[in-house]
Amino acid sequence: MRHDYADFDFIIQPGWNNSAPEHWQSHWQHSLGARRVDNEEWNTPRLEDWLDGLDRAVEASRRPVVVIAHSLGCVTVAHYARRHPHKLAGALLVAPADVERASAPPALLPFAPLPVAPLPFAARIVASDSDPFCLPLRSARLASLWQAPLVWLRHGGHINVASGHHQWEEGLAELDALLDAVSARQCGGAQRRQA
Repeated sequence: MRHDYADFDFIIQPGWNNSAPEHWQSHWQHSLGARRVDNEEWNTPRLEDWLDGLDRAVEASRRPVVVIAHSLGCVTVAHYARRHPHKLAGALLVAPADVERASAPPALLPFAPLPVAPLPFAARIVASDSDPFCLPLRSARLASLWQAPLVWLRHGGHINVASGHHQWEEGLAELDALLDAVSARQCGGAQRRQA
């Protein structure tokens, strides 16, 4: 089902080093009219800065907020959910980074440990079975902890420019599936309030 994207405010939450102009997040930002999180420092990320940047973007929104996150951005959303469980309607989490892995760059260590609580909003994880920054078992573990459906992208690498994902129009089907879940939650909440 194709949704009316005008019903939502979309926020692009990139990962470490931001997303380049040829990255699918940049293409989606333009096609969806989304707002990109404005962080002070993309190359040496600080969790508090990233959480503040995401919150500023959320506060500037007027419609239900759906975050489209990649890599370290997914971890940021999970941390954000612990502090602000009721501010997001949903999140599409693409190629979450395992900041606890032994080979994680020192710059990412402030984002550990990974949050383990279920996400309090509709979420959907898209992971690759060949992601060098998050092994399949770890992706599956995160999906279980966060209680989010997990969709596998075969041989997708880190689902970025380096793995050949530029406009990634196929990914919009995953966004639509997420919006189905958001709408179902909204309808369920409205029915409970009327009961």
